[in-house]
Amino acid sequence: MAAATREPELTPIKFSRLTRRGVLLGLSGPQLVMASLASGTLIIGLYIGAVVMTFPIILFFVTLAFVGVGGRKLIEWAPIGARWLWRSAGGQLLYRRRVAKPRPAGTLALPGDAARLRQWVDPETNAVMVHDPHAATLTAIVGVSHPAFVLLDPAEQERRVVSWGRVLATACRSGRIASVQVLERTLPDSGKGLADWWEQHGNRSGSWASTTYGELVDRAGPAGERHASTVSISLDMKVAGRAIRAAGGGMRGAAAVLRQEMATMLAALRSADLSPGEWLTPGDLALILRSAYDPAVAGALERQGDIGRDLATAGPVAVTESWGSLRSDSAHHCVLWISEWPRSLVYPGFLAPLLLSSGIRRTFTLLYTPMRTDRAARDIRKKKTEYISDAAQRQKIGQIEDAQQTAEYQDVLQQEADLTAGHGVLRATGFVAVSASDPDGLERAVAAIEQAAIQASCETRRLWGQQAQGFATSALPLCRSV
Repeated sequence: MAAATREPELTPIKFSRLTRRGVLLGLSGPQLVMASLASGTLIIGLYIGAVVMTFPIILFFVTLAFVGVGGRKLIEWAPIGARWLWRSAGGQLLYRRRVAKPRPAGTLALPGDAARLRQWVDPETNAVMVHDPHAATLTAIVGVSHPAFVLLDPAEQERRVVSWGRVLATACRSGRIASVQVLERTLPDSGKGLADWWEQHGNRSGSWASTTYGELVDRAGPAGERHASTVSISLDMKVAGRAIRAAGGGMRGAAAVLRQEMATMLAALRSADLSPGEWLTPGDLALILRSAYDPAVAGALERQGDIGRDLATAGPVAVTESWGSLRSDSAHHCVLWISEWPRSLVYPGFLAPLLLSSGIRRTFTLLYTPMRTDRAARDIRKKKTEYISDAAQRQKIGQIEDAQQTAEYQDVLQQEADLTAGHGVLRATGFVAVSASDPDGLERAVAAIEQAAIQASCETRRLWGQQAQGFATSALPLCRSV
């Protein structure tokens, strides 16, 4: 009897928990300040014999420190609210392009903080490089195609997961990469692929069948959904300062150093059986930016290859930011932050409910921030010291250590073991930008995405008061951060 062959099995993975550790006894810096003010007010009240009079003040400080709303303590909302009021008073929540006023040469027509971005066209690769003079970064974007992960057999899925880990490890070993952004857009199918096929292979004989088929192709609207993926790498110009000076200095030297990182990234992507295309040109980037802010014209622009491919005019005409959403040109948007990855063991492909829910226009972004080995080692040692110190303080005052704190400490030990074994350390942040044509449709789409995130064992939170900045991070392949 022939021995039964064992089917290959996927290896489950586990995410590190987001730390809940604070400065002292689990309290964050703002919480500790409020608690200190409450204690100081109580001492003053006891000293002057006016505890009853100072009680409202003490209650105010305690409420700010320990009462939570929307997953944050009230005191942690203070800087967000203050920034919102400042921007509202300064008229920064509204953006209207001055169509009669030309933009400075080399700038991107984007609102808010993104207005400072500059474009640089690399003369060797013809790729557009986006320069952020304030953050001192230089970013390049490449389109990537790949087979549907959920349709692969388990052995192939496992192999691709391991290969993608090597790609991320490559970004960690460089030391000059500020961030890596993986962006996937879910778009309605414009029919451009069908039209291109008919243009190349169609039988234009002039017969009734040929004419009718050509008319159907021309009139074909969105027939379904398609997924477009990009990978962006951002060069830290401060860290790479010596290499930039050795390459000639200035933007030419920075472009030369970034080209080295681009070549390394392309090799890593190909070794992972991904199919990177050409690095995006200014026209390609302009099309992505225009489609993000004005989705209604995305299909028409893709079918008309030479229209809408100017970065100087690719940005929105109007943007209005509210506390929980964003409106730009022809769409309403809402950005969700993946605040908690699965706490239990999950298998590769666990994000399928979030990425493959049909009928919703969305952009999913993973922003990886590599940490240098020495910095990661120092950060891990700091975390260990703080956990041990907090445990000693809790034991001294008789506070019981809960399972959450124990699990976080075990995650730190696991990170230390992985770092010792030669693996890199990255901070991964996930965002989902949801778009719809009207506010009611947006809320329905957001509710559907939140439910899909629950099915994927993830927790999402709306970026209240940070929608404009969050949209620039999640919907644009520019390696921006919130």
